[in-house]
Amino acid sequence: MNFLNILSTFFIALIALVHVYILILEMFLWDKPAGMKAFGHTPEKAAESKILAANQGLYNGFLAAGLMWGLYVGSAGTHIKIFFLGCILIAGLYGGFTAKFKILFIQAIPAAIGLTLVLLQG
Repeated sequence: MNFLNILSTFFIALIALVHVYILILEMFLWDKPAGMKAFGHTPEKAAESKILAANQGLYNGFLAAGLMWGLYVGSAGTHIKIFFLGCILIAGLYGGFTAKFKILFIQAIPAAIGLTLVLLQG
């Protein structure tokens, strides 16, 4: 295993863990202090949007699962990693420009870096 492969694997695992954390925030902590602080919501807004947030959290879990699947199958998972990193990149760009700018730094940029690392492996 070369350095680029180790770096790519580490970075993709980190992105997957971030998405598991987002799943937890959106599905289970949305209307709790940690969730409201993370997303800047009032208790009223959190209560109104709790079901929608849980749905978003589930999607983030699928993204994390896809990345973990790609890592699990190793070099045979290159296309899987590319697909899921591409999905995260697009979602991060969309969210960054339509919801909160900081999403670019949480999702889009890490996904772009991960994608670059995978593609550099050839």
